[in-house]
Amino acid sequence: MNRNNKLARKSSMLLGTTLLLVTTALSGCSGNSNNASTATGSPDPGTATESSSPGTGIDHSKPLTITVFDNAANYQGEQTGWYGKLIKDKFNITLNILSPQVAGDQLYKTRSASGDLGDLLIIDNSQLEELIPAGMIMDITDKIKNTEYLSKYVDNHFKPFNAAFQHINPDGKIYALPTFTSDTSPTTFSEELPYSSPLMPWDYYKGIGAPKLNNLTDLLNALKQMQEKYPKTPDGKPIVPITLWKDWDNGSMENVRWLSNWYGYEQPDGTSTIQLNAKGDIVPLVDDNSMYKKILKFYFDANQMGLVDQDSPSQDWNKVAEKLTNKQVLLLWYSWQRGFYNTIERGNKGDGNVAIPIADTHIIQNSDAYFGNGRVFAVGSKAKDPDRIIEFMDWLCSPEGLRYYTNGFEGFNYEKTADGKFKLTPVGQTAFQDNTPVPEEYGGGGYQDGQSKINTMIMSDFVVDPDTKEFYNNTYWSSTIEANKTVLTTEWQKTYNATTPTEYYQKNNMIDIVPNINTSLGSDSSDIKNKRSQISDYVKNTSWKMIFAKDQAEFDKLWTKLKDDVVGLGWNDVLAVDTERAQKIVKMRADAVANK
Repeated sequence: MNRNNKLARKSSMLLGTTLLLVTTALSGCSGNSNNASTATGSPDPGTATESSSPGTGIDHSKPLTITVFDNAANYQGEQTGWYGKLIKDKFNITLNILSPQVAGDQLYKTRSASGDLGDLLIIDNSQLEELIPAGMIMDITDKIKNTEYLSKYVDNHFKPFNAAFQHINPDGKIYALPTFTSDTSPTTFSEELPYSSPLMPWDYYKGIGAPKLNNLTDLLNALKQMQEKYPKTPDGKPIVPITLWKDWDNGSMENVRWLSNWYGYEQPDGTSTIQLNAKGDIVPLVDDNSMYKKILKFYFDANQMGLVDQDSPSQDWNKVAEKLTNKQVLLLWYSWQRGFYNTIERGNKGDGNVAIPIADTHIIQNSDAYFGNGRVFAVGSKAKDPDRIIEFMDWLCSPEGLRYYTNGFEGFNYEKTADGKFKLTPVGQTAFQDNTPVPEEYGGGGYQDGQSKINTMIMSDFVVDPDTKEFYNNTYWSSTIEANKTVLTTEWQKTYNATTPTEYYQKNNMIDIVPNINTSLGSDSSDIKNKRSQISDYVKNTSWKMIFAKDQAEFDKLWTKLKDDVVGLGWNDVLAVDTERAQKIVKMRADAVANK
């Protein structure tokens, strides 16, 4: 993922959800969905042996390996397991995934320099801007005109997105399909929980008397009390109030970036020197009054109180995920992190991570990704058999493809109810967490191991299934909502007098929902790119030092030095570029509100 998942929806979904937040959780990312689904059960094993698909004229008789360059993937190699078998049986296709998250950023530089990034590309908007002029992206305008599913989204979604690249695409051709595109509206917020907000274990929070949290100081004191009362898990593993990790850091320190959202400031993708609020105010990261500094101070104070995991500077996301699964962390802040531990069974015991509002917060939250979410699917200009690739992409947007990706397969993960809707099976409720063995007829292996390693979607799970009239995201199925009426959810609702956290924040004027803008903000010149890299590295390294500073004097000294030193690295030049980009976002948001 662009590791920052940025979604939000309008729903009456109850708290304590699990399952479908989990796949995204594993990716930590970009995704906003679980992986897998179908209303038809197992794939037809005879499909791949047919010479062509009926009515398409596409020959499937020869095996095709598609090289997928995938920024969203956390896995590199051949897609195996049940999803691998599914697409092999259906299309006679094997996916060979190349992942910069696994192999490193040099992979993009090396392959793009060779002139062939891959057959199917899942890349960032900024990379698209480089690759179109380089002739490495195929014009797929005509190829998607006659597709069964992609063609439905051309006018409202794909054309407007590609038109934003007018400076390199003056004819408005369709080169790319944005990821995680919803079909709600440009100003709709559908999720029951903001992407980033304070979350804690309900039983532990109640165990210290459920104190009202007015500010971050109250939060730290509550975490300290929980730490003292609950030092270890039942099986003896140490519990840490706050755990951090470095491997998602990009333009700044990622764990600081997302807590800034609690107080109304975001750091837009494509920038590294500024934060932006809902009113359009732009504040440099190194401003003494910036939210970035405030959150650094929060973490520093937490560390001074012994609340920060001392593994933080050396651990990676995988280690954090393990701790989340074991309920070893007290403070969570990404909505999907709940999925590592929350289950309906635990919810019925009042056990699980839930939203714990802090009174002085005012969250900034992007609306549904109506125009997509920061990355795109594209076809490489040297792709082998592009018609088969387009056919596969079209299927990804079909009801069958979306069900497989988001929910697994019928009869194993979910079943049809008497009213024609879907309901998770007992296996489906924990298949991801338990890595449940999959029947051999579906490909065998563990369920989680066999999920789609593409790890992103063209159309998101916040699209309505035409058969059930409900979102593909099973968290929002009426059956799941009913099943999630657990002790955990009902206690939370009674305590906060709201059905969902989103409703609570809206009722109490504690959230600003801003249009989700998905566009190209321009690519850096070589000079700016070099300066940005040096500045970002310096900001990230200093941020970590400040959190673990021995005392307030060292914290202040590091901050002062940071402000001075970045100027010499070209701060003002990069700040000017980022300010211009932020102003473009502000204008586009105003236009989206005016035209909704």
